Amino acid sequence: MRVVLAEDLFLLRDGLVRLLEAYGFEIAAAVESGPELTRALAELTPDVAVVDVRLPPTHTDEGLQCALAARRARPGLPVLVLSQHVEQLYARELLADGAGGIGYLLKDRVFDAEQFVDAVRRVAAGGTAMDPQVIQQLLDRSSAEDRPLGRLTPREREVLELMAQGRSNAGIAAQLVVTERAVAKHTSNIFGKLGLEVSDDDNRRVLAVLAYLDGGPR
Repeated sequence: MRVVLAEDLFLLRDGLVRLLEAYGFEIAAAVESGPELTRALAELTPDVAVVDVRLPPTHTDEGLQCALAARRARPGLPVLVLSQHVEQLYARELLADGAGGIGYLLKDRVFDAEQFVDAVRRVAAGGTAMDPQVIQQLLDRSSAEDRPLGRLTPREREVLELMAQGRSNAGIAAQLVVTERAVAKHTSNIFGKLGLEVSDDDNRRVLAVLAYLDGGPR
């Protein structure tokens, strides 16, 4: 699996290269600026891009914007964005096209190698990997706005949070130490209470939940 990596801090970039190679990824390019990222994504057609939000020359959201531009040029290009802090705007921009192959993680997650590598693989496969802190902020904001989230049981809220992170029923069941049948029941109840169409496709249901949390139907 070929990866284009963009990170301006040398030590972190070198560490990510070594980590990904240790797990069998091929690093097609490891760059440090927005212009270099744009060229690499256009010329190398990677399987996935792992991109720091803030890159030279602007050190604002250069990395994100370069990745989104490449994704518009090549619809469905898998992109995993890394950020120092939770910014809901970044999550909204990533979700705007309603397609899969997207991820948004805080850089702290990189230090959990298996969690990080799992996120890269999930995004490369067309799935979704959203940081738990991003999901928690969306959940808290939605609750504050008195949406139907208040009708969810504590267990359903746990399932919803894991679902929004991009986990399958099997993954949720393992995390909560329950059966997949129980998770399926909770999922059905969640979609019913939120007024969303039930889907067996993991990525479609994640996107539906995220769209709801980020301003969907009330």
